[in-house]
Amino acid sequence: MEYARNVRRCLSILLPLIAVVSLSWTSTANAEAKALVLKPFKQLSDESSECAACHKEKNPSIYAQWGRSKHYGANVGCYECHAADKGDKDAIKHEGRLISVIVSPKDCAQCHNQEVEEFTKSHHAKAGKIMGSLDNFLAEVVEGAMTFNGKSPAAVNGCWQCHGSEVKVLPNGDLDPTTWPNTGIGRINPDGSIGACTACHQRHEFSMTQARRPEACGKCHLGPDHPQKEVYDESKHGINFYANVDRMNLDSSKWIVGEDYDAAPTCATCHMSATREQAVTHDVGDRISWTLRPAVSEKIDAKAIAQGHKVKSWQDRRADMQDVCQSCHTKSMTDSFYQQFDSLVNLYNDKFASPGKRLMGMLKEQKMLTETAFDEEIEWTWFFLWHHEGRRARHGAAMQAPDYVQWHGMFEVAERFYIEMVPQYLEVVEKAEHEGNTQGAEKARKLLDEILARPEHAWFTGNEPDEVKAARKAAQKEFKARYLSESK
Repeated sequence: MEYARNVRRCLSILLPLIAVVSLSWTSTANAEAKALVLKPFKQLSDESSECAACHKEKNPSIYAQWGRSKHYGANVGCYECHAADKGDKDAIKHEGRLISVIVSPKDCAQCHNQEVEEFTKSHHAKAGKIMGSLDNFLAEVVEGAMTFNGKSPAAVNGCWQCHGSEVKVLPNGDLDPTTWPNTGIGRINPDGSIGACTACHQRHEFSMTQARRPEACGKCHLGPDHPQKEVYDESKHGINFYANVDRMNLDSSKWIVGEDYDAAPTCATCHMSATREQAVTHDVGDRISWTLRPAVSEKIDAKAIAQGHKVKSWQDRRADMQDVCQSCHTKSMTDSFYQQFDSLVNLYNDKFASPGKRLMGMLKEQKMLTETAFDEEIEWTWFFLWHHEGRRARHGAAMQAPDYVQWHGMFEVAERFYIEMVPQYLEVVEKAEHEGNTQGAEKARKLLDEILARPEHAWFTGNEPDEVKAARKAAQKEFKARYLSESK
């Protein structure tokens, strides 16, 4: 009993005494987190033996999954992970034991401290803090209603299952069903920790193979506003992965790209996994140089710099990602790819996103829009432009899926801007003018004229130089002649 009561409390003390190692290929000026290495327990604890005996009958699939896991081989059982202390908010009595249903990153950190520390610094860990976002407003108000214990079923079943809920404990000790079950990546746990390791490492097997496959990311990185999984599937990387999955060596312990496999990278390869020069990281943004999430893309460190924080620079992050690329590609090819990628992001920013943001800002500044989001058509148009089509174009360029850059991306961005947003903007301005806001209307029209006077919009305003029009017509005539001759 003494062992059982202290197993969770003492691990943080005992583990460093058992063995402490740092990954040999990691070296920075500052001290890195040191990974704790736990030698397998000599035998399964009495508490876990009792748990296993019961769950083998009542939940045979859970028992089987645990039996295939590395935890089983190390004699880490149910109680080592689920044991709770008396003061824990979500502690419950179960078969005479004090346990917690939720195994949080704080629990996992008793053995996997480095992974949890890296994860906690990542953007994934902050995903649960979406309450004030437009996305959450849509799910709670526009799409939903507070009909499920004061919460919106659209948010409970949708947004929060990826982003993570703030798990609440009811007065009777039960977990609030509006917030649990939930394996959202940024889940806010009753013990104060953030995140859910099970978002990627499906319990109770915690298979490396499963976590390394692109499908592991597809639960959340899918759909019109963050289509990374579909983008990957269309890319040459995705095509080659599925064609050669049997050569990917997915169950390798070290799984170093270029050594253990070379057919294709997966999401984990690029964003997390080891190379010959880098260690594994659980900070998925550590190698990302652009943030493609907001309306206007910016370098990944721009926000931190503006706030006076010192963080890993976008140049260093890009160098680390290029190291991954160069496990299979030449430096010249990698450099040229990044030039292509940057050019697309800059085009989107300069031609559509920054102007669109300025136009929407003008309407709000001149009080031509209400304070309520999504109650006016142009707000939906702008949201689709950057949140859906703009993200698809940018992610398509980042991950080499040309159809997402073109037809699912920039084509739809352009149509949305010229054919919907500009006319709607003018309608809003005209309405404000009729209602007496003549000064605001003048400012708004002047801004639109300034934007459309730029060379990239000359085709729309009819101000293209004659030689440009003539060259395009000649090319069109040549294409038509070739097309007609080929169809005979």
